[in-house]
Amino acid sequence: MQVTQNSGQLSIIQTKGSLDWAYPPMILASTARVMDKDVHLFFTFYGLRCLLKDTKSLKVSPVGNPGMPIHLPNGPAALRQFDFRQLMPDLIWGLPGMTSFATWAFKKQLKQQGQLSFEELRELCLEMGVKMTACEMSIELMGWRHSDFIDGIDYAGAATYFANSPEQQSLFI
Repeated sequence: MQVTQNSGQLSIIQTKGSLDWAYPPMILASTARVMDKDVHLFFTFYGLRCLLKDTKSLKVSPVGNPGMPIHLPNGPAALRQFDFRQLMPDLIWGLPGMTSFATWAFKKQLKQQGQLSFEELRELCLEMGVKMTACEMSIELMGWRHSDFIDGIDYAGAATYFANSPEQQSLFI
């Protein structure tokens, strides 16, 4: 497959605030920038967590996420091949500590594969020129202040965002 490189625009609306949903927009944004596209990410509702200075609230929840595989990042090879998310019922994944375990395993797997931490990937996107906008209405609704967010982002309402972003939108719901 031959890839043609053409400039264009990409706009993604990020509404989710979990760690496993925080990565895809950043990966797509950085890839699009490498391909010389103008990229604009709009963060609204729970997606605002992706822009917070303190990212400890970004977790991976195995409950209600049946498509997410969970493999042991350490241990015998025979055990690492099993998808424990499919082997164990939701009742088990809802027990105290399981979200922390899933988050730890997710981060460990990323590190083992040489991937950037979320904070490093987010910073790289900003350095590459990805424009990030936090939704003012959602900030007020969630009770946050501008000082809670990283530097280098814009603040606007949805109408301003749509007036200044590409006509084609991609929505991560």
